[in-house]
Amino acid sequence: MMSETEMLEEEEEPKEAEAGSQTDVPAAEAAEKVVEEELMTPKQPKEQKLTNKFNFSERASQTFNNRLRDRECQMEPPPRTNFSATANQWEIYDAYVEELEKQEKTKEKEKTKTPVAKKMGKMATRKMTSMESQSDDITKVTQAAKIVERMVNQNTYDDVAQDFKYYEDAADEYRDQEGTLLPLWKFQNDKAKHLAVTALCWNPKYNDLFAVGHGSYDFMKQSRGMLLLYSMKNPSFPEYIFSSDSGIMCLDMHVAHPYLVVVGHYDGNVAIYNLKKPHAQPSFRSSAKSGKHTDPVWQVRWQKDDMNNNLNFFSVSSDGRIVSWTLVKSELVHTDVIKLKMEGSTTEGLEGLQIYTVGCGTAFDFHKEIDYLFLVGTEEGKIYKCSKSYSSQFLDTYDAHNMAVDAVSWNPYHTKVFMSCSSDWTVKIWDHTIKTPMFIYDLNSAVSDVAWAPYSSTVFAAVTTNGRTHVFDLSINKYEAICNQPVVAKKKNKTTHVKFNPIYPIIIVGDDRGHITCLKLSPNLRKMPKEKKGQEVQKGPAVEIAKLDKLLNLVREVKTKK
Repeated sequence: MMSETEMLEEEEEPKEAEAGSQTDVPAAEAAEKVVEEELMTPKQPKEQKLTNKFNFSERASQTFNNRLRDRECQMEPPPRTNFSATANQWEIYDAYVEELEKQEKTKEKEKTKTPVAKKMGKMATRKMTSMESQSDDITKVTQAAKIVERMVNQNTYDDVAQDFKYYEDAADEYRDQEGTLLPLWKFQNDKAKHLAVTALCWNPKYNDLFAVGHGSYDFMKQSRGMLLLYSMKNPSFPEYIFSSDSGIMCLDMHVAHPYLVVVGHYDGNVAIYNLKKPHAQPSFRSSAKSGKHTDPVWQVRWQKDDMNNNLNFFSVSSDGRIVSWTLVKSELVHTDVIKLKMEGSTTEGLEGLQIYTVGCGTAFDFHKEIDYLFLVGTEEGKIYKCSKSYSSQFLDTYDAHNMAVDAVSWNPYHTKVFMSCSSDWTVKIWDHTIKTPMFIYDLNSAVSDVAWAPYSSTVFAAVTTNGRTHVFDLSINKYEAICNQPVVAKKKNKTTHVKFNPIYPIIIVGDDRGHITCLKLSPNLRKMPKEKKGQEVQKGPAVEIAKLDKLLNLVREVKTKK
């Protein structure tokens, strides 16, 4: 039997089916109409997007962020010590007394200082206070900055560096007895623009480093002086700069301690600069109390340490004194070695006093082997052979020149030979056992300086006031220079000094405008003995001595025949 509810559900189902079929009919008709309308209406073209003429494409990406990691490290604790002390009344008193003594000493030092030194000290303190804030930052990069500066300069002057290292003048093969000088670097500094080059010296340890003294030879134009040290690795700026109140007229660098530079001033003082302590003031300086010269110091030269291992050097001045200076406990102690008295000039004055004329020393040089022997050139044109042991008289006197002797120099190989030059236009080569010169060369202008070559006993260079450099090789041509070349830009410039490098085939020449020119010697100016088949080329000091002896013997034979 079916219940009433089930009967009612069965009746409702067909009704719902009928209703669904009625609703499907109008929906189908509507879809047909839409299709017909689409077929009837014409299709419109789709709008094209304009392309970007710059071919720009916008993209986005998201980077992956790494997770943060914690790192830890463990260090050993610093060592600790327990310190304890008691402060008594007498300890406090002693501390105060020490402080008072220090203050008194500083006051005494300030009193002894000259007004110029006081001004310089005040200026230095002001500069120090202004620079203190910057110094910490600058000192950290000084070494790196110096290296970078040298690298930049090496790139800037690369062609010059290549010439210095590799260039050899091929034209020398076709010139039998002539050579040339190739200009390399030019060294100058704005601070020393109007100062003449008064001294040149190569460092005995670092072959690329040389010292330059700046001053003035003109009595009416005396102002300040400068000591500059240049390196060939950096031609644009000096490695060290020192200034002085008086012009520097001469300098020398110590062989065993290459950081010590001794200078002679125009005001008669001598001073020692220490390159390890690059302060503006010299480490040691003479004074009127310590026996300074009364005239300009024309030459200084380091000597071997004395018996107590104290540093010592000699100086020569126009006041006629040759002085030995010894560095004892941070003080310069002087002893007069010899006074240049002119022979035959002594006259009797009042009450039987003997008055003599003093000779003005201009240059000197010490023998390479005999320690006590040295030569002194004077303004009167004479050269005196002296000994450190005899202060009362000369060993010998040479009537060398008609004007002031500008330089004297012993030959580095031959122990008997020395050379002199003068403002009387001549260069003379002497045997110190003979009173007359072996060779005389007239260079048509006042000769400022001469220098022997370190590689040959017969090669030397001379500079004249007309701006020319002359290089001689007696083994090639004993009558005239094998190179005669102007080395300054203007005709008015005067060359003042010349020096050979001890290792490289170069010379440096200074002029009166403060410029230093470096020049390379061509192969003909440094000729070595030619190799012969089956024979080894003999080299060494003995060969150089024999080469010069051969020339001297020829001259001696001619003189004996006369």
